[in-house]
Amino acid sequence: MASPYDAIADVYDAWSRSVTEDVSFYVEEALASGGPVVELGVGTGRIAVPVALAGVRVIGVDSSRGMLGVCRRHAEAAGVSDWIDLRHGDLRRPPVEERVPLVTAPFRSFLHLGDDGERLEALAAARRLLAPGGRFVFDVFAPSGEDIHETHGRWLEREPGIWERAEWDEGRRVLTLDIRSAEGETRMSLAWLPPERWAELLEASGFEILARYGWFDRRPDEGGEDTVWITRPRLAAQESR
Repeated sequence: MASPYDAIADVYDAWSRSVTEDVSFYVEEALASGGPVVELGVGTGRIAVPVALAGVRVIGVDSSRGMLGVCRRHAEAAGVSDWIDLRHGDLRRPPVEERVPLVTAPFRSFLHLGDDGERLEALAAARRLLAPGGRFVFDVFAPSGEDIHETHGRWLEREPGIWERAEWDEGRRVLTLDIRSAEGETRMSLAWLPPERWAELLEASGFEILARYGWFDRRPDEGGEDTVWITRPRLAAQESR
């Protein structure tokens, strides 16, 4: 099945070029773990290549073959292709048999999960990948009313030649995002939750929350749009696997 990212794989890096604030955070987490790291939603390697350059091996999973192809080229250009093992697969069923000290899902990847059933399935999959003592680290967001008001239904040029339009359904908590450039166009849906609901889902999935940040500089979460989670399986949950 084609991914909505296939159509924009070649412009994804230009579209997301301004997103850099999370890179050092995930590199720090990878170094602290010792690796290898499973990155769910590896995309074009925006995080994985810097992690590999820091000396940590990465198993990168993505549902878009186009994005994996770009990631492979980036890894080769950076001289780290032997450090990044790319695999095509779903967040809910990652094709990974290894057990690792760190699983990550950067850049709001879990917003591609459409309902609580899918979220619980993906969280359970992430937990199964963790070695004893391992951590699952991810980030998500919930839009502010101001963000919704300023962007709803409007075509905005995010980067030169790359346009996007956001349609916010606040009742269903679903963002339908259209992206368009001369190289291609696509539409995708992102579903958000309030942090309290993510906490409940993590609890139901057998995780304990070690930290909940409001940004990648590790500031406390004070109710902003972004939430960064550092979690690990509860001991009893891990022993029961």
